[in-house]
Amino acid sequence: MIPFNYLGFVFKHFGSYIYPKKVLEELCIFLQPLRDEASVLDVGAGTGMMSEFAHRCNSKLRYVAVDPAKGMLKYSEKYIEKHIATAEALPFDDDSFDAVLMGESLHHFDDPGIAMKEIVRVLKKNGKLFIYDFDKGTFMGKSLWAMEKLLGEPAHFYELHALKKMLEEHGFTVHVSRHKWRYSVSAGL
Repeated sequence: MIPFNYLGFVFKHFGSYIYPKKVLEELCIFLQPLRDEASVLDVGAGTGMMSEFAHRCNSKLRYVAVDPAKGMLKYSEKYIEKHIATAEALPFDDDSFDAVLMGESLHHFDDPGIAMKEIVRVLKKNGKLFIYDFDKGTFMGKSLWAMEKLLGEPAHFYELHALKKMLEEHGFTVHVSRHKWRYSVSAGL
C-alpha cells in the first residue's frame, strides 16, 4: 500500500500541479449555484487540495474534509474542518451536505459501491457530486491502474461508461468531461 500517512508534505506542495486549468474552471462552474454557507464535503481529501481549489472559487462555503490518513489531513488549510474516516463509513448525519468533491480519490476507495451509498446518504436532496480522476479507458489510465495494483492499492479506476452507469444506478444525473487521460464528472441527485 502507498504510505499516504507519510506523504502529506509531498502532496501539499506538489499535488496542485497535476490539475488541469479546465478542471478548475469546471469546479468553479459546479459550485456557482450553491448558496453562501452551503456545506461541501471533500471525500478522500488527502491534504484538502480540492477544497482549496473550491475555496478559490467561493470562500463563503463551509468546507469539510474526510480522509483515513491523519498525516495527509494535517496539511490541509485551517478553514477546512477535518475528520479521519473512510468513504465507506462517513461520520455524518443523513442529508448533511449540499455538495461532495472527490479529487483523485475514488480509485483508492476499498468499496466504491458502499462509498457511493454513503455519499448519497449524506447529500441533501438535490445534492451535487464532482469527481476528478483517471480514465482507465486510456493507455495512461491503464498504466496507473497497473502501477497502483503492484503497490497494493485497491485501484478502482473506471472507464467513463462504467462510472456513468454506476452513478446513474445511485440516482445521479451525470455530465462527463474528458481531459486527455483524466476526466471530471458533475452529477446531481
